[in-house]
Order: sequence, then structure tokens, then C-alpha cells
Amino acid sequence: MAVIGVDDRDGISVVSVAGEIDMTCDEPIRAALTAQFDRRPAGLVLDLTDVGFFGSTGVRLVVEAATWARDQGVAFALASTRRAVLRTLDIALPDGVVDLHPTAPDAIRALRTAGVPVSH
Repeated sequence: MAVIGVDDRDGISVVSVAGEIDMTCDEPIRAALTAQFDRRPAGLVLDLTDVGFFGSTGVRLVVEAATWARDQGVAFALASTRRAVLRTLDIALPDGVVDLHPTAPDAIRALRTAGVPVSH
């Protein structure tokens, strides 16, 4: 079971997931991501730093989020140092598909450096 949190960091939405990402919890995660994309943030960070299990369902969610972001012109980054996440993404996705950072603050800084504006 995944625990999902959502936060706004001056115009960048951060969707944090903790626990396991599998087919039993993909809909709540997808709903949280969709709700944030519907807000049209300048950027979105998917924080997976507290995810212990990450399989094909997680990869599908990341690819969907990256695609939505690209289609909507929303800067997107992923945060994680967890082996379960990094290893699975390394196997499943070509390099450069996702902008990956060790922590959510690092991802936010990278988006800001890339030109995502601060909104008040």
C-alpha cells in the first residue's frame, strides 16, 4: 500500500509516494498526479525517495507522468535514491527519459535552474 502526499512549492507540485507501488495502488497515485497536472503547475516532482517496492506499475506511472508533463509543457523531475526504484528504471527506461535527482529539493532546484518560475 502506498501513502501519497501532495505539496506546492511556489508553483512546483510535489507528489510524494511512500511504501510500495504495485497494481493495487496505481489508481490513487494516478489520481494524485492527474489532479496536479489539471492545476497546470509550472513544474512537477514525483518524489519516490520513500518507495520500497517499485515494479512495472511504477514504471508505467512514471512514463505516464513524463508524457503528460511533456504534452502539457510542464517541467517534470523524479526524486529517488532507492535501489528498488533506480534499478527498475535503469532496466526499463533509456537514459534521459526522466530527469532524476536524489531528493525532492534537488529536483526542485534543478527545475528552477532550468527556468521554472517561482509563483506566489
